[in-house]
Amino acid sequence: MPLKLEIGDKITTKKPHPCGSHNFIIMRVGMDFVIKCEKCEKEIWIPRVKIEKRIKEIYRNGEKLPKA
Repeated sequence: MPLKLEIGDKITTKKPHPCGSHNFIIMRVGMDFVIKCEKCEKEIWIPRVKIEKRIKEIYRNGEKLPKA
């Protein structure tokens, strides 16, 4: 069952971006996701399967959501 992710959600990943940040904003959802690094603002295209494995925490409107 896919995670309920929406545009604008902030996520924390297990692996850091090369700039050192673990925090990203979701810019596009679907089979492929576009996430934007909060530190360097680089946009990354990543398949849904990979992003769901790498997510550690999800925040929506400042509240932490369960990953389940």
